[in-house]
Amino acid sequence: MKQLYRDVAPWLSLLLRRRQAFWLGALLVWITLLAGLSLLGLSGWFIVSCALAGIALAAGLPSSLDVYVPGGGIRFFALLRTVARYIERLHNHNTVLTLLADLRYRVFGDLTGLDDATLKRRRVSEWLSRLTADIDQLDNFYLRCLIPPVAALLTILMVSGFIAIWLPAVGIAIAFVLTLLWGVVTFGFGWLGFANSYQQVSDQEELRRLVLDQIQASAELLSYQTVAWHRQKVHSHEVEAMTNQRRLVLKSALGNAFVAVVTGLLLIATLWLGSLALSAEAVVGPIVVMAVIAVLGINEVFALLPSAFLKLGASYAAVQRLNALKKEAPGQGVQRLPSNAGEYAIQLDSVHYVYPGAAYPALSAVHATLRPQSRVVITGVSGSGKSTLASMLMGRIAPTQGAVSMAGISPHRVSVESRAEHFVLLTQQTDLFDGTLEANLRMAKPSATDDELWHVLAMVALEDWVRQQPKELLTHVGEKGQQLSGGQARRVALARLLLRDPSVVLLDEPFAGVDARTARHLATALDHWLVGRTVIFFVHQVDDAALLPGVEACWHLDGGRLFIDTTSSTYPQAGAQYE
Repeated sequence: MKQLYRDVAPWLSLLLRRRQAFWLGALLVWITLLAGLSLLGLSGWFIVSCALAGIALAAGLPSSLDVYVPGGGIRFFALLRTVARYIERLHNHNTVLTLLADLRYRVFGDLTGLDDATLKRRRVSEWLSRLTADIDQLDNFYLRCLIPPVAALLTILMVSGFIAIWLPAVGIAIAFVLTLLWGVVTFGFGWLGFANSYQQVSDQEELRRLVLDQIQASAELLSYQTVAWHRQKVHSHEVEAMTNQRRLVLKSALGNAFVAVVTGLLLIATLWLGSLALSAEAVVGPIVVMAVIAVLGINEVFALLPSAFLKLGASYAAVQRLNALKKEAPGQGVQRLPSNAGEYAIQLDSVHYVYPGAAYPALSAVHATLRPQSRVVITGVSGSGKSTLASMLMGRIAPTQGAVSMAGISPHRVSVESRAEHFVLLTQQTDLFDGTLEANLRMAKPSATDDELWHVLAMVALEDWVRQQPKELLTHVGEKGQQLSGGQARRVALARLLLRDPSVVLLDEPFAGVDARTARHLATALDHWLVGRTVIFFVHQVDDAALLPGVEACWHLDGGRLFIDTTSSTYPQAGAQYE
């Protein structure tokens, strides 16, 4: 239990930031439950009172009954229940959705703190599950395991206390039985379904992974004639998952049946004790009926609790997986580069890097010194280590052996803020968000003016195209930039980079996806912008040296090793040193 609390405590702290909204939500649930029970009890009292008054009048006995006050009370509680239920749903769902947004923001922040090596240990779908499915599991915890139990306990105390005014024995019995039932349903059923719901999270993730493998690796499975084997594996795991889920559903049904039996027995006990009090003329008949009907309606208080607490294990499994993100993170750097970092050389001293589980190193014995404000091109085929080297220079990964330094500081030990100030990287993957062109550009520089945006768009040969759009800068680019062509999306990413003022610029295939004329335009614009900066171009091969003006040296990566490209006579091997 202590371990469970320690694991859940960081996520409860986010709830405490909005504790006023949480208590207001619990109060609204409590009012809704009380209004429903009050409506039932008062209606029962009123019906019996009317019946007894009618019988007395029919027997010729004097009788009177004020129908206006209880009639108004019934209308009041009916209206209160409806309004309170609507406001409660609106408020609590808004609170929970806001909490989930806070949680996703926090988890996304944890994901951004992971280095490239850690990210590659798992598939993209697994990281997406952390951000979506695991967060959604906490919805059950907040919305069903916190607010309803608090409201239920308060309702039990209120109802039993109210009945005890006329029937003390009945009130005490109701309080004792329902409090005990509350403890069994919360703690007992939480323990009963913990293992099954905990396992359900793993089953769903594994099943999702197997199905994605079936789709994404269909060509390989067909080639190796293992389709039937893999389908059988999916089927076997599906059977196991369904068996576990059936057990969980069965326990949920047993929980509801248990609540119904206990409340039914309590109803009988209330009727019996009430009849004894009625026989002793300690109370009138309408009061007994009111107590009985109130107990009959108490089942609504417990309706959602068994299934909610049976899924407590799933919420805990999600919490553990989310907490693991902190353990997997290598830790953020805290050092800052000096303001004149661009005046320092970048040094690579016997750098090795091996990805976890890989048989061969991605980089091996790399020695190089890149003079400040110089330009170098590094060539190499796919898989030669170019992206690994770029990630290492950006501080996204740390060398397995050896050292990378700038101004005497290793990039992976530099804080995120300082890295963003001094380093920029144009990757082959274009990352655009579902928003306007303006919003995607301002991510690089929120304070940028419209003139600055138009200037960088002109530098990447997109100004004319954007001005032809009806909404110009407010043109939506779509999710992942799907409203743009591949070349346009890449140029938007480059324009975003041009809004920065870095010391070191790493460009991975900067002219990919554009025609020759546009490539020459980009080369000219980059040549002016790169003045006074340290630059590395990563390309497969140099097809047109005119696209890389100012380059002082050409290096070549092959199998993780860095060599001087002796096949290139275009660039002098000076300016950057190779050892």
